[in-house]
Amino acid sequence: MATQSLFFPSITPLSPISKHHSCVIPVNHHCFFTRRRETNGSSRLGKLNVSIESDRLQSVEKSHGKDYGVVSIHHVGILCENLERSLAFYKDLLGLEVNLARPNDKLPYRGAWLWVGSEMIHLMELPNPDPLTGRPEHGGRDRHTCIAIRDVSKLKAIFDEAGISYTLSKSGRPAIFARDPDSNALEFTQVD
Repeated sequence: MATQSLFFPSITPLSPISKHHSCVIPVNHHCFFTRRRETNGSSRLGKLNVSIESDRLQSVEKSHGKDYGVVSIHHVGILCENLERSLAFYKDLLGLEVNLARPNDKLPYRGAWLWVGSEMIHLMELPNPDPLTGRPEHGGRDRHTCIAIRDVSKLKAIFDEAGISYTLSKSGRPAIFARDPDSNALEFTQVD
């Protein structure tokens, strides 16, 4: 069974059910999506999380009979040696927005939270227990975080201009792999 995350920015809820809303997709499948409340009272449309098995869509929450309320990945923690250097990469080069509502001052280390769609990356300025040398050149053969994007060719041009090393997907699909300043592997895969 393959799992995919789909994003439908123009869907409006038909009937609210707590924080989950029912909706209709043009292919006439039933789905759930979340609307995340922000501290300023606004809301962000979350991702539709579904499992695809044959021609049928199922809610991830109901797969395998283990309904403990899985909604999505909330954030991915990434270790960094120097927060400013990492912010220059993630915020300035990649264009991710800092989530100022997250509790940076309540943790015993420096960090920043960056929006990636409706989820986040949590940069944590902490010692990295992983070796920084001897890692595979291709990030797809290492632990990596995958970010869905609209145009791999545009990101490739950004990396070329900035002198960032990267590799393309070995399978031929539209994806690019790079490493941040701390050698954390990142995949950027193109979605329609």
